[in-house]
Amino acid sequence: MAYLVTGATGFIGRHLVATLLEKREGEIFLVVRDASQPKVDRLIEGWPEGAEERIRVIVGDLESPAMGVEPGWIDEHRGQIDHVFHLAAIYDMTADEARNEALNVEGTRHAVELANVLEAGRFHHVSSVAVAGDYDGVFREDMFDEGQPLPSPYHRTKFASERIARGETLIPWRIYRPSIVVGHSETGEMDKVDGPYYTFGLIKAMRKLPGFIPLMAPDMGATNIVPVDYVANALDHIGHAEGLDQQAFHLTAPRPQPLVEVINLVARAARAPRLSLRPPGMPPVDVHKGVLGAALRAPALAPLRRILLSPTGIPDEVLPHMSFVPVFDARRAEQALNGSGVTLPRLREYAANLWDFWERNLDPALHNDTRLREAVVGRTVLITGASSGIGEATALKVALAGGTPLLVARTRSKLEALKRLIEAHGGTAYVYPCDLNDMEAIDELAKTVTREHRVDVVINNAGRSIRRSLKLSLNRFHDFERTMQLNYFGAIRLVMGVVPHMVEHGGGHIVNISSIGAQTWPPRFSAYVASKTALDAWTRIVAAELLGANVTFTTIHMPLVRTPMIAPTKLYDRMPTITPVEAADMVAEAMISHPKQINTLLGTAGEVLYAVAPQVSDFILNMGFRVFPDSAAARGTENPDERAGVEMRVLAALTRGMHW
Repeated sequence: MAYLVTGATGFIGRHLVATLLEKREGEIFLVVRDASQPKVDRLIEGWPEGAEERIRVIVGDLESPAMGVEPGWIDEHRGQIDHVFHLAAIYDMTADEARNEALNVEGTRHAVELANVLEAGRFHHVSSVAVAGDYDGVFREDMFDEGQPLPSPYHRTKFASERIARGETLIPWRIYRPSIVVGHSETGEMDKVDGPYYTFGLIKAMRKLPGFIPLMAPDMGATNIVPVDYVANALDHIGHAEGLDQQAFHLTAPRPQPLVEVINLVARAARAPRLSLRPPGMPPVDVHKGVLGAALRAPALAPLRRILLSPTGIPDEVLPHMSFVPVFDARRAEQALNGSGVTLPRLREYAANLWDFWERNLDPALHNDTRLREAVVGRTVLITGASSGIGEATALKVALAGGTPLLVARTRSKLEALKRLIEAHGGTAYVYPCDLNDMEAIDELAKTVTREHRVDVVINNAGRSIRRSLKLSLNRFHDFERTMQLNYFGAIRLVMGVVPHMVEHGGGHIVNISSIGAQTWPPRFSAYVASKTALDAWTRIVAAELLGANVTFTTIHMPLVRTPMIAPTKLYDRMPTITPVEAADMVAEAMISHPKQINTLLGTAGEVLYAVAPQVSDFILNMGFRVFPDSAAARGTENPDERAGVEMRVLAALTRGMHW
């Protein structure tokens, strides 16, 4: 089997290629511009094993006849290509008509020419539900030219390009119409801010409001969203199924998704207040019809729309296209996928992944933090626990701001994946796998990094948490040993290995990720809190000793963060938490301002209460100890305590909107 793919470096294209590499055999020819070769090389590193042996790059140009592929190559491969997947296009509602015409219409004509002269087995054209335009009603897969209004250059050129695929292709063809394609349902990976992602900045701003404040919103119509992995898997399966030629398939959600509901699912993941139903008596807002619809589309009102939309970050051209007039019937695609194992996940199942990836990688604020850039540009930052959670988010922040993160954790493969992600964003990173429970390994790490780099900042982030009462710990002394080993001994061993290097080079900064528990002393955390408190005490003493050497320390008493470390404790599922990116913001502030401590209101209140009324503090903590029992994991049982679940729901309701 041999494949030719256009647009392989695009978002859907690279996921399709990865799927073909994983599920199919044979060579895969990628038609790309000469300037895209470095991008292909980076993609090959992240594609399934063996990609370098199966991928063949063909230099071409979407704007040239037969895509500018050399005639000699065409003659050599005529009749040998089984499938041509055409994905190269421009997916941008803000692009002008000339650009859409050149890439979407003429580009498709040139791809069809190439497939025809190659005498390929089948031509697969990735179109879009945009061909339905503003059709009022159910748009079926067997429908195409129904006289529907086509309101934008994107709609018109996607319609024209599908007409070319249908009318000018001389070999069997299949057409696929995805709806709005968002990030990967498991990783959240997305390549740019587009479509519904334009609302994410607004959701982030909403997060500053208390959760109990009702935010009224009108009914803004329905959208249709699918994750890129579903689209890639559907393309692969339908593309290889028998008896489906000369047909179109809708790769869409089976039912329209109310836009307010979509925003609320993402807001929930972001811990932002949700939008309530529209105010009583307020009619639905139809952005496609009536006076409001005309106002949202009228060119004369564009300057006013831009002024009103400026605070939200939503482009004027995109707003009318966040919801759809037609409803898309996808029964033909569903039937073709029946029994394949390719299923569409529900948005509520992966909305948190979309938000997390956007917040880590696409939030414009990541690129606009001039204070962080001034603090880290040209500097090297060693980060332990960099393979996930706070460490991963911090590494991305540092790299995007112009610093060079040194990535330290046990698992090389995870660090390499993060390194590739950083490099894809134009940054630089280095990988240093190390087991921070091993003192000799830490010594070797310190020697290596100080020999190969000028280490300016060390972020002690790696840690282990255990929630278990003393009663259940009497026969588990190793709980105390292993938390102390990683959280205390490992951290100070690394600092002691790097400090002479910092002193020699004129100074440096150490950021220790401690815990709010070291201020509030929560029951059942004696092993964990003791290790963090030991690190706090050591830091206070050593900071005074090294002050004259220009080596400074910051201790961050971190609140509860939604990371893999807390995942085993189901009690936390309904507790107020911050995201790893918010935690990384605290780490960034430590690198910028070098404060002695970064605390939260709740942590400071706990310290003050114990200082002025220790018995009252003990009484309150004992109440919590009796109300919230040990977890099922701590007790060694499989079924979580139902009483704890009820009590946590009550606590969650009382603390909604509390970010600590």
